[in-house]
Amino acid sequence: VKRQRRKRQRQHKQWYQRRVRGVGGGAPVAATPAKPTEPAKPVTAQPTKKEDDDDDDDDFDFGDSDEEDEPKGETEMQRMKREAAEKKASEAAKKPKKPAPVLKSNVVLDVKPWDDETDLGEMEKGVRGIVIEGLVWGDSKLVEIGFGIKKLRISTCIVDELVGLYDLEDKIQELEDYVQSVDIVSHNKI
Repeated sequence: VKRQRRKRQRQHKQWYQRRVRGVGGGAPVAATPAKPTEPAKPVTAQPTKKEDDDDDDDDFDFGDSDEEDEPKGETEMQRMKREAAEKKASEAAKKPKKPAPVLKSNVVLDVKPWDDETDLGEMEKGVRGIVIEGLVWGDSKLVEIGFGIKKLRISTCIVDELVGLYDLEDKIQELEDYVQSVDIVSHNKI
């Protein structure tokens, strides 16, 4: 059994060496002597000319080649990747694009007056008079601070992309006759 296995291994090795050298074209050959007459030489690939490589492709033409449709030099894998990318792009173009969700925030502000003699009604009118795209004023109430001084607590809904919260604070503080300071009580994303 070992002799038969060794014999098959030698035959396979010889067949492979002939195939690498280009002798016999890879066809099976009749059995060769069990022991080679000369020591085996390392197999090296023979340099080939590029002109010969071009002619080898024409030996087996079965008529189902798509080479006329492909750009020159493009492999089958590259062609498949290109077609997949084109298909994905066409599907993306067909699909209706959803608009991005509008991010809004609910903000409650405390607007503090200068003193107890400040007209809070006029201060509220001045604050509500600030108009910015994406800003909607909500309800308001007067909250007792102490010693008879009240502050205006007002809620607002803002669109985050259109209204900067710190810009809104600055605009409120520009009402210098009425407003001492502005504090953010709460800021919640909707």
